[in-house]
Amino acid sequence: MNVGSYDMESTPVAVALDDAMSAPFFGERRLVFVNHPYFLTGENKKTKVEHDLDSLQRYFEHPEPSTILVLMAPYEKLDARKKLVKTLKKQATIVEINQVSERETQGYVQAALDAKQISIDADALQELFNRTDGQLGLVMGQLPKLMIYAAQSQRIDLAAVQALVTKSLTQNVFDLVNNVLRYQTQAAVELYHELVAAQEAPLKINAILLGQFRLLLQVKILARAGYSQGSLASTLKVHPYRVKLAMQTVRHFDQVALRAAYLGLLQTEVQMKTTQRDPELLFELFMVQFVNERRGAVTAR
Repeated sequence: MNVGSYDMESTPVAVALDDAMSAPFFGERRLVFVNHPYFLTGENKKTKVEHDLDSLQRYFEHPEPSTILVLMAPYEKLDARKKLVKTLKKQATIVEINQVSERETQGYVQAALDAKQISIDADALQELFNRTDGQLGLVMGQLPKLMIYAAQSQRIDLAAVQALVTKSLTQNVFDLVNNVLRYQTQAAVELYHELVAAQEAPLKINAILLGQFRLLLQVKILARAGYSQGSLASTLKVHPYRVKLAMQTVRHFDQVALRAAYLGLLQTEVQMKTTQRDPELLFELFMVQFVNERRGAVTAR
């Protein structure tokens, strides 16, 4: 009852301020989130929502003591020339939330394990990262059960990670991408069937596949243009670990194959949305057509 969340792209800031200025109900504090405050940037966003920025300025100058007002600003920078932003920076606590690098994540994992005097094998740590997409929250969430496993031996090995950490959908799809690019039709179709049997929607699987191939194409093109791994992650706004895996993958495949797979999956998605044909059959047809076309292209050369 004491938490409110408001999107500035669809809700006037006055509504959020009304909530922020209200006394907490059966509690000591009221928490109010203001999402997408684009008016703090230099962006001229066209929207039908009218914002009373004078009232917001007054609130910044004299905030309600019992309210915690959180402004979530997913922007590269705020417009420091604006009076509103100048006042905000004087009054507020600024917290920057950036993507955590692979090295930093490894540091957090090692510190947590060191505190329990537990070691982890290099291949086990790599597999843990693979199965969690290298995301700090997911990695740290898996550590407690791995620590319980290692209570006696004080060591986490590869077998423990394989047995206790479930692959994410993204990681399964990454394996599927490799099956497609290596022309492993049977392995690709079997994994696809397994994902559908696990209640994953075919359209969702196809969408993630498309996203992966789009990323591989982007990385292939930009890497040729001289982009480093770090600049790729910031340019594409993708987690650095995903970029690392993509760079490892694209070394082994040409741009023509990546493009052919992407376009084939795009056509499969259209058919899934516009026909009554079985999605699993459509994926099988995609695999057969892709493999035949690529092998034909290699033979023609």
